Amino acid sequence: MSVTTTAPAATPPSEIVRRAQSVSRAEGWRKRGPLLPALIFMIVVTQIPFVFTLYYSTQSWNLVRPGSRHFVGLGNYADVFRDNQFWSVTLNTIILIVGTVIVSVVLGLLLALLLDRTFLGRGVVRTLLITPFLVTPVAAALIWKTTMLDPVFGLVNFILKPFGVGQTDWVSKFPLPAVMADMVWQWTPFMMLLILAGLQSMPRDITEAARVDGANSFQVFRELTLPHLRRFIELGTVLGAIYLVNTFDSVYMMTQGGPGIASSNLPFYIYQRAFLGFDIGQAAAMGVVTVIGTTVIATFALRLLFTSFTGKEETA
Repeated sequence: MSVTTTAPAATPPSEIVRRAQSVSRAEGWRKRGPLLPALIFMIVVTQIPFVFTLYYSTQSWNLVRPGSRHFVGLGNYADVFRDNQFWSVTLNTIILIVGTVIVSVVLGLLLALLLDRTFLGRGVVRTLLITPFLVTPVAAALIWKTTMLDPVFGLVNFILKPFGVGQTDWVSKFPLPAVMADMVWQWTPFMMLLILAGLQSMPRDITEAARVDGANSFQVFRELTLPHLRRFIELGTVLGAIYLVNTFDSVYMMTQGGPGIASSNLPFYIYQRAFLGFDIGQAAAMGVVTVIGTTVIATFALRLLFTSFTGKEETA
């Protein structure tokens, strides 16, 4: 009696591909699943309010005129670009950011070069230099307004008095530089830490070989140290600029944006339009314009930064 056996049917290639794709999707969801709560929270906290801001920016809505709310389309944006004060405040914001970042980077570089050397008490000095970055912005602004720059009891006037500087009201006469001084004091430690990390990651044998070849300290710094620190300086510049765009507390606590709009920046000017002028539509339009402009600039800056860190500019 003969037994007939049948070979198992071969699985079609399309079925194999379908199963592989199903496993791949399941694996992807397994990896992304723990991130979903954070993603949902971010959407609720950031994206939904931004959608409402876009909606309000198309409305003419002043809180002191009940019943005046109506749709105006892009009219608020046209008013924003025709507003001379908006452009003046934008210039103040640029000066505030650029000036603070440049001075902080220079001072941070000098302090990092100092702390890269071995000396007695270096740990204590490093801790003291980091302290300003740990102070809350509101407290720092009050310290600079009442303790450092006060025209009668301020430490700055006390130190400069032997040089013929009288009781100068720095906050009133130089409002924007006064705010910048407070922000430089806070952000220099951050720049110092980044640059110090870059200095300590630099191979010592390269600098020793350069000194053996006869290079002096300035030549070693210009040809070896500074190029090595370039990416760290760029990182500090980008992160500092992105954060400083949102500065509000220092301006509010020290100058209230005055006199006039001499020390106002974009966040404070938007606050004035929304909560002092009660013009919700224009304030929302200004916020959208600020977000778009900041996003465009930050995108180019981050792309430049990533290119620097990956070294693609060296292989191009």
